[in-house]
Amino acid sequence: MANELRPCPCDIGDRFDYGGRGQEVQVGHIKAYVCKPSASTDRAVIVIHDIYGWQLPNTRYIADMLTSNGYIAICPDFFVGQEAWKPSNDWASFNDWVKTRDAGKTDKEVDVVLKYLKDQCGATKIGVIGFCWGGAAVQHLMLKNPHLKTGVSLYGVISRFEDRHSLLHPTFFIFGEKDDIIPLEQVTLLEKKLKENCKVDYEVKIYPGQTHGFVHRKREDINPQDKPYIEEGRKDMINWLNKYL
Repeated sequence: MANELRPCPCDIGDRFDYGGRGQEVQVGHIKAYVCKPSASTDRAVIVIHDIYGWQLPNTRYIADMLTSNGYIAICPDFFVGQEAWKPSNDWASFNDWVKTRDAGKTDKEVDVVLKYLKDQCGATKIGVIGFCWGGAAVQHLMLKNPHLKTGVSLYGVISRFEDRHSLLHPTFFIFGEKDDIIPLEQVTLLEKKLKENCKVDYEVKIYPGQTHGFVHRKREDINPQDKPYIEEGRKDMINWLNKYL
């Protein structure tokens, strides 16, 4: 089935016409987009992209938004040079494609980025956010990486880590009520398992009427009913980071 007939939900809505305020740099074996605030800070956020990769303008817009709120923001290429998914790709090939890009195998890249943030940017308090594929990576990192202080998983694919809930750090989970990829039953089960197993602060929030990808989507003005929830999701993300970094 062609992707035009069944688009990946990350691609709903218009792409940003946005160039970014930061710059592309080489960080160890990977490339990354980095944006720094004008005032010096020791707070940084790693931004983990969705299936459309580290160069997606929507994701860079969010990175720059973090910088405007006082954070060093870095969005590395967690596909390590492999091609990102394209809207023109055949959706029938998606499962094979994603098998070669495991959100649970980002540790090597994260270690390189952490070293860069500490050595080159002076960051001592570092968090992570991620969208879709990247949201699943955030959950993975919150389960095991001792060097990150907090995380925000935005519509992270729960099914990839559904049996692991002993988070090490405070984590905020953002979901859309009408997300076709992440059914509400999965979100309910996640909440139940976190309540049973999690010893740190966490929050699971469902935004009414919202579909997959809503927080890092532009052109909210063409769907006025969605705009308040998009803005709320972004504000909630910033508030969570402010609380724990």
